Amino acid sequence: MTIRQTIESPTAAVHALTDGAAAPIRQILDKALSGGEVSEAEGVSLFKTSGADAEAVYRTANELRRRTNGDHVSFVVNRNINFTNICYMGCRFCGFAKRSEDAGAEWLSPEQVVERAQEAWDRGGTEVCIQGGLHPKMEGTYYRDIVRAIKAALPDMHIHAFSPFEIWYGASKTKMSYHDFLADMKDAGLGSMPGTAAEILDTEVRLQLTKNKLSAEKWVEIIRAAHEVGIPTTATIMYGHIDAPEHWAAHIRLLRDIQKDTGGFTELVPLSFVHTESPLWSENPDKVRPGPTTLEVDLMHAVSRIMLHGWIDNIQVSWTKLGAARAQQMLARGVNDLGGTLMNESISRAAGSDHGQEITAKELVQMIRAAGRVPVRRNTIYEVRDIYDDHDPEDLAPLVDRRGRNPLDFLQMFPERSTTLEAAE
Repeated sequence: MTIRQTIESPTAAVHALTDGAAAPIRQILDKALSGGEVSEAEGVSLFKTSGADAEAVYRTANELRRRTNGDHVSFVVNRNINFTNICYMGCRFCGFAKRSEDAGAEWLSPEQVVERAQEAWDRGGTEVCIQGGLHPKMEGTYYRDIVRAIKAALPDMHIHAFSPFEIWYGASKTKMSYHDFLADMKDAGLGSMPGTAAEILDTEVRLQLTKNKLSAEKWVEIIRAAHEVGIPTTATIMYGHIDAPEHWAAHIRLLRDIQKDTGGFTELVPLSFVHTESPLWSENPDKVRPGPTTLEVDLMHAVSRIMLHGWIDNIQVSWTKLGAARAQQMLARGVNDLGGTLMNESISRAAGSDHGQEITAKELVQMIRAAGRVPVRRNTIYEVRDIYDDHDPEDLAPLVDRRGRNPLDFLQMFPERSTTLEAAE
């Protein structure tokens, strides 16, 4: 069973959702609620809203979420495995990459990756999400070796792995076309790909983010190739640095265009820029913003839901970027998915994020219930595995010691129902 519920609303109730908005914004939102497609230019207008106009955007996004997903909020039990942090590509926003000689530099063997995957499986994990830096001494076959090793030990583990940048690297190393390299990876057992390395799909912005990184055109080419060979992918957008509403709307419109052709995206995951340890910000504090504003975070999730309605049904919030309390608020902004448990997370943490490495399945269920929604455990491709309407997941201690910190402390203040969502609504 796939997570999708289609629920219609009475006309009068639909019109009430846009009450209080200025006429131009109301016209756009009424069109979206009536099944029309919001254009790129209209998306820019929605991204620029505030006050009563923004509140109407949130209500519209929440209604479209309700129609598509009902009251179900999903998550997957998974583990992040970053197999190396050694990378020489020089992405200016990245605080994760190290040189080989740096303290803390790490490169796991396939056997070590399998050990971590086995540990995830023993904790109820159904997915491993595997990404890493572009190590200069890495053979192009290393990616295939990892996949084959995991599948040999854990044939039922879903492998969600390798960004388009890594696919570009592996294909270059093996001198294979993207299509052939991806087909070979699928044959080895690759189940799906993260759509990371998208950042902002705009040439001008990308040139400022990094001089060497995968171009927007190459990202699109590799994503389309993955979809063509039957590998579904996520989609992402990283915002809050040197970008603007025009870039966001164009990025989302491009994702929608790809989805119309391929149907290969499973979800969109907005990723707010974490500036703390980022060279992009530390070297240019007068030109680079220290992440998105509160309003921009709200609007990114809501406008994404509105522009992608009917094409990409799942909008996921990144609790590693925003924290648990803020992630829960996004459930009133069009979000229907809280991502994964992760078990241990490195990339956001290296950038300066301080929101922990794991939220257990039971804790995610608590977050969802406190928001007045129904918790659903899914697999990677959004097939339902359990609905926690009358029972709980197994109560497991976090894999990594939290040193006394609890990501759900905000819920203890309101044990009956968290007011974070209530206030957002």
